[in-house]
Amino acid sequence: MHRQRVMARTLGLATAVALAATACGSQKTEITGSASTAPSASAAVTTPESSPSSDDKPAGDPSASPSASASSASPSASASASSSPSASPSVKAVMANGDDSEQVRELQARLKQLKLMSVAPTGFYGSKTTTAVKSFQSRNGLTASGSVDAETWKKIQGLTKKPTADELRPPTVNEVDAPDPRCMTGRVMCISKESRTLAWMIDGKVISTMDVRFGSENTPTREGVFDVGWKAKEWTSTIYHTPMPYAMFFSGGQAVHYSADFAARGYSGASHGCVNVRDKAKLSKLFDDVKVGDKVVVYW
Repeated sequence: MHRQRVMARTLGLATAVALAATACGSQKTEITGSASTAPSASAAVTTPESSPSSDDKPAGDPSASPSASASSASPSASASASSSPSASPSVKAVMANGDDSEQVRELQARLKQLKLMSVAPTGFYGSKTTTAVKSFQSRNGLTASGSVDAETWKKIQGLTKKPTADELRPPTVNEVDAPDPRCMTGRVMCISKESRTLAWMIDGKVISTMDVRFGSENTPTREGVFDVGWKAKEWTSTIYHTPMPYAMFFSGGQAVHYSADFAARGYSGASHGCVNVRDKAKLSKLFDDVKVGDKVVVYW
């Protein structure tokens, strides 16, 4: 009888681990017809950004950080290198939608100084940059084309200061939200759906931050207070057959893990409920720091 009880407990534990391990993976589209294998504990959901040109890297580029090369940008003699407001490019068109360069990164940092952009610089000139430039041009009596010509660039430089290294490359693309009060004690992965960021905190101090994305409307990421139940440096979803490196499971099959799809496509995709991270190096360090039993708070 004692042997039967031991076998039953062993089988029960194995089943629980198997169920938890198979419930997550990246979705190829924003909304799919597949149902989550774990029931949602919350009616509130997050809907990923659907625009592929929203200043993330274009789909198909696996790099999480924009290229330093300006080969795809419009020609410019020395606009990105100059910090002098009086420096004016000799060409008419300086930057436009679709460009990917360090000069675009500087433009975005300066627009952020002017409170015309809320996200951090990416180096890619997409719809958000176009909208911010149009707004700047309208406010300053310029033709609201959405592209940066010599006159617009000179005006932007004159009203801003040369961006610092931290302004050009902040720790997250999204601005980190104020921590939830439940994150202020102990060791916590503090995850905000509002700002789409994860902050690793110890006793109220932010140690590191990173961008994250969540499940789609059909398979939402659950909200609440959880604990890290178990970790796996290398894991593959047995339902969706997608890799889940550096997985830290906190609610059934939902885990914080690296997503190559997120790194390549940004917010034009979604998970099946997991918290995706696109910065593999940062997550690797976090994986080493986080212990089983550490707290996880997911909130709006």
